[in-house]
Amino acid sequence: MAQIEQFPSAPWTVDPVVARMRAFRSLWPATDGVAVFNRVYLTVTEEIDRRIDAGEFADRRAAATLDVRFAERYLAAVDAVAAGGRPPACWRPLFQYRRHPGVRPLQFALAGINAHVGHDLALAVVDTCRTLGCEPADLEGEFDRVGDILTLLEERIREELMPGPDLLEIADPLTHLLGCWSLERARDGAWLAARSLWQLHRLGNRLPELAEEFTERLDRSVGLVGRMLLTPLAGQSSGSSTGAISS
Repeated sequence: MAQIEQFPSAPWTVDPVVARMRAFRSLWPATDGVAVFNRVYLTVTEEIDRRIDAGEFADRRAAATLDVRFAERYLAAVDAVAAGGRPPACWRPLFQYRRHPGVRPLQFALAGINAHVGHDLALAVVDTCRTLGCEPADLEGEFDRVGDILTLLEERIREELMPGPDLLEIADPLTHLLGCWSLERARDGAWLAARSLWQLHRLGNRLPELAEEFTERLDRSVGLVGRMLLTPLAGQSSGSSTGAISS
């Protein structure tokens, strides 16, 4: 069951989570679905870190805290699987299908983004508010800025992991499948979910089961979308990109 953890004091640097994601590169083969997402997410996290250092966020402390709390959700899912446990429902399809030969690299990347943005980002906003003692409205600027960076990088991801023109005809099912998912809609949903969770959090002990039910249903619904994104596509196993996102 998905939980909203109480994390320790606010982090001042993104470096530790970046180091962990870099270490994963030596653990999994490049074609592993989780490795594909990890390369993508490492690129995103490094870019956000660079922009924080460059002063592109109005509140550097809030931006770093949100980025780290966000990353911790993904790292917790990896740790759960490594320990023989089960990750949140939103992450299960990616871990279950990570070695399926009929699933393309772009599907792995977007399924991971779906889990992380659709579920983890909302909970990361709540985690950050608890850590900093602020309201979601106080983080809206940082939330939007992170979302803008994700959108720019999503375009690059699609370009690098989409099959080439010679595979256009047989890639039609892939194009249709991935056209059903939108990062912008996932971002909007995450912000609404974060605000709703925060209001439930403020109710305190009066309705704890409602907050738990909301979080669990969010987890399951995002997992269902992830399973759809990972639909194996017959005849798609040769000639496409291996997902070599640079980092």
